[in-house]
Amino acid sequence: MPDSEVDSLSLIRQVIVKYCDAPVESIVPSATLADLNVDSLSLAEMLFALEDTLGTSIAEPSERPQTVADLQRLIEPFMSELAKKAKTS
Repeated sequence: MPDSEVDSLSLIRQVIVKYCDAPVESIVPSATLADLNVDSLSLAEMLFALEDTLGTSIAEPSERPQTVADLQRLIEPFMSELAKKAKTS
């Protein structure tokens, strides 16, 4: 498993736990956002929080993410920038 995948999953776990009542152990790549009680408002808030953390704008997805893995694919392109920021801090 690449480091960026672990990092993106940890980041997604943090925002889902913050905005929803999902237990952290249930937040796995195959979990559906519906099963984690992520509604459209929660998803929007989570995307804004991820943008703040990553320091970038995330393009509006053409299709609404359905799973944790979908969210991972959405933020993966920005994880290397986050790692660079962490190293310079």
